[in-house]
Amino acid sequence: MLETLLQAILEQIDQPKKDLEHNVRALLNEAITKMDLVSQEEIDRHRTQLNQANLRLNELNKHIEQLEIELLNKE
Repeated sequence: MLETLLQAILEQIDQPKKDLEHNVRALLNEAITKMDLVSQEEIDRHRTQLNQANLRLNELNKHIEQLEIELLNKE
């Protein structure tokens, strides 16, 4: 009988812990869902695109410099 009573008390203590854990997880999941997060893959993809754009920009700047030199030489 004492063991049954002890088991019932332990179950009563354990339930609020489980409820609290469940509620905290739900709140954290909701907060994370509302955040504007991106994956590492998306960051890497954007980094690659930015590097390619910078390379193209450098090529175009060199081409403009060459055209300016040609223009100055024609004058």
